[in-house]
Amino acid sequence: MKSRYDVIVVGAGPGGSITAKTCAEAGLDVLLIEKRQEIGDPVRCAEGLGKEGLMRHIQPDSRWIAAEVKGSKILAPDGTEIKMSEEASSGKAGYNLDRKVFDRALAQKAAMAGSEVMVKTRATGLLRKNGRISGINAMYMGETHEIRADIVIGADGVESKVGRWGGIDTCLKPSDINTCTQFLVSNIDAGEYNKFFMGEKYAPGGYLWLFPKGEHTANVGLGIIGSKCGNVRPITLLHKFIETYLPQGKIIEMVVGGVPVSGPIERTVADNLILVGDAARQSDPLTGGGIINAMDAGKIAGEVCIRAKEEGDYSVKTLKEYEDRWRATIGKELSKSLMVKNLLIKITDEQLNQLAHSLSGIDTSKMALPKVLPILFKKNPKLLWELRSLFM
Repeated sequence: MKSRYDVIVVGAGPGGSITAKTCAEAGLDVLLIEKRQEIGDPVRCAEGLGKEGLMRHIQPDSRWIAAEVKGSKILAPDGTEIKMSEEASSGKAGYNLDRKVFDRALAQKAAMAGSEVMVKTRATGLLRKNGRISGINAMYMGETHEIRADIVIGADGVESKVGRWGGIDTCLKPSDINTCTQFLVSNIDAGEYNKFFMGEKYAPGGYLWLFPKGEHTANVGLGIIGSKCGNVRPITLLHKFIETYLPQGKIIEMVVGGVPVSGPIERTVADNLILVGDAARQSDPLTGGGIINAMDAGKIAGEVCIRAKEEGDYSVKTLKEYEDRWRATIGKELSKSLMVKNLLIKITDEQLNQLAHSLSGIDTSKMALPKVLPILFKKNPKLLWELRSLFM
């Protein structure tokens, strides 16, 4: 490690690696640090994403594609099934990844572009000069280092400390976070669709998922919104599901974690500071998905860092371009998803069944959720009245 860089990126997830790669390709001097000793481990997501979003950043590689899926199936509490896949006919539906390999591949791309990558390196605080952020304090192999930079990127996940150190309110209320548990389950027929099980019986205020991983294996997990956890433990509900619906399944791995479902936070930039990915609460409040959003935001962040370097101005005035651009794209979709999520957590299992039944006779197999929602609203206006601004 040197004592100074143009940009320091804290966190080597998809958002951090894309930010580092974008900056390095333009000739900026970049340090990408990861607190864990292995990038991508432990995995903290269901590992699914759409092909189109992925290919904006990297070409698919069989080394980190665990399974190709045809689309999604949403199952109501009574078992009524809604099949969706806007891109099924063109073969562009989606992939389920091996995140341990995928995240390392992205970090490798950043390194090959010229970024310096340091694992087992933890940011312990921000440096300041004349009241402005001027770098980080970092701990590496038991030694403390002061590392200067013009811009610090906080890509340090849901528990982001960088944003908090920089004076940005990243606090989450119980209703803003899903507590999740996921098993990697083998010895099952996982099918060719990602499945989402809705209702209190599966996951209060959230959903249960089954994502195929190939070789008779799948990620099976659930998330419960914090405000509904009470005495319910996600791991207990997940074991119950496995015993009931996948009795032959063998659990070979387990991960736990939290996913922010708050929607966009008030601000994601400060002087000399940018937040990316889960640190900026850019995961989808409805689905919890955040890989593509983080990568898209990382690309924007990198481009804004390049312009800031060219102009020699690292103030909010310049970095606000990042804020404006991601909110005009990613942010709009997050706001819509937040409205839907806030309504769904109040809907009963009986009402979920009603919504599913109202699609009887309608072929949704070549639609994505944004196209299905207006149909649901038209058929259930009283139940979905809170969403009227999205369709009227």
